[in-house]
Amino acid sequence: MNILITSAGRRVSLIRSFQKELKKVGFNSKVFASDSNPNLSAACHIADGFFKVPQLNDSNYIDVLMALCKTHHIELIIPTIDTELLELATCKDKFALNGITVVISSVDFVLKCRDKRLTHEFFENHNIAIAKEFTKINYNIPLFIKPVDGSRSVDNYIVKSENELTENHFDNEKLMFLEYLDHDHYNEFTCDLYFSKDHNLKCVVPRKRIEVRDGEVYKAMTVRNPLVSIIKKNLSYINGAVGCLTAQFFVHKEDETKIYGIEINPRFGGGYPLTYLSGANFSKWIIEEYCLEQPITEQFDVWENDLLMIRYDDEILVHGYKDE
Repeated sequence: MNILITSAGRRVSLIRSFQKELKKVGFNSKVFASDSNPNLSAACHIADGFFKVPQLNDSNYIDVLMALCKTHHIELIIPTIDTELLELATCKDKFALNGITVVISSVDFVLKCRDKRLTHEFFENHNIAIAKEFTKINYNIPLFIKPVDGSRSVDNYIVKSENELTENHFDNEKLMFLEYLDHDHYNEFTCDLYFSKDHNLKCVVPRKRIEVRDGEVYKAMTVRNPLVSIIKKNLSYINGAVGCLTAQFFVHKEDETKIYGIEINPRFGGGYPLTYLSGANFSKWIIEEYCLEQPITEQFDVWENDLLMIRYDDEILVHGYKDE
């Protein structure tokens, strides 16, 4: 069973994790990667093979992906970026009819994750507090502004004085005015959650975000804190959720019971290598569930606490490359 990582970009560690786990179970399978510009994707050059695909907004994207999967005997697709999730979720049954499984949550749940207001509603329905959203007439400074459908911290603003607000902030209907949770008082965590085929939570790994670049964590550490029990209690079952989810929370530094849910992304996050190396082997679990048809047997506490990850830039050399 060959595997495809879509929109691979820089996800070298994710590719390598699946390559490593496939070898452990004795599968002579390949891990392919796709990207709109694969020649300039580090992950594509690490994969066992790569494909050029149209941009995500191209009407032929799904058909091209389907054809590549059939040609190269790919039976499992792992999506990686927000902008492709809804379309792949919508076409999940279409892929299944062709013997291809997309490890993606249901359309309904993906919609809740893509719309930040629906995400807030989801958290409140599961007894998790959220940052207050203000109207654009009645608000308090400081503010945190972000798009209702944003990704990778694009168009996120911290506003600490009235004169920092612009016409765009008021006129852009997608921008939300939110209560500002100060990093002087709150720690920010991204939790990697694994949900089995039957939508039950199998693992929670909180990663404390220490340094972020371009919306992706570069320094982080695993922390066993009250988030684990809160998530186990309130999110033990999510209808439609499968595979890896990343959920963002703020936890008060002095009162760790004061927790705010920020957002959920139903995909692998950029900081997953820390979770994987700590012992929470989501890559193996996907292979077990979807390739071997085996249930997940590991417990919640399989991961190492207080494990620090410091990422760095590395080089991928491509000999004889010709610029297109």
